[in-house]
Amino acid sequence: MPNYVLFLHEDPADWAGVSPEEMQRVIEKYRAWHEGLVRDGRLVEGYKLVDGSGRTIVRRGGETSETDGPYAEAREIVGGLFVVQADGYDAAAEIARECPALEYGTRIELREVDPT
Repeated sequence: MPNYVLFLHEDPADWAGVSPEEMQRVIEKYRAWHEGLVRDGRLVEGYKLVDGSGRTIVRRGGETSETDGPYAEAREIVGGLFVVQADGYDAAAEIARECPALEYGTRIELREVDPT
């Protein structure tokens, strides 16, 4: 069965005014979704990325540059990722549609993992 990566995109500014109680509710929704994937044998891996950190490394014309932040020019970042098993893109998209990131993030990018 193929693996698919769900890249969870978000705008960090959307979290600025979230109360601790609301954040706990968000965490519980993610936990329930995660536990369902585990129970159904569909979860391969899952990671929440550290907020506000990372670097972007670019090579253009033989010159390499490095900037702080995951995407210095963009508002949207990848906040986390999950690797899931599914029978095809349609099944993987169904898993993605159940993810709380669609409620709290901006979008989910779905990509099939090349088994090589």
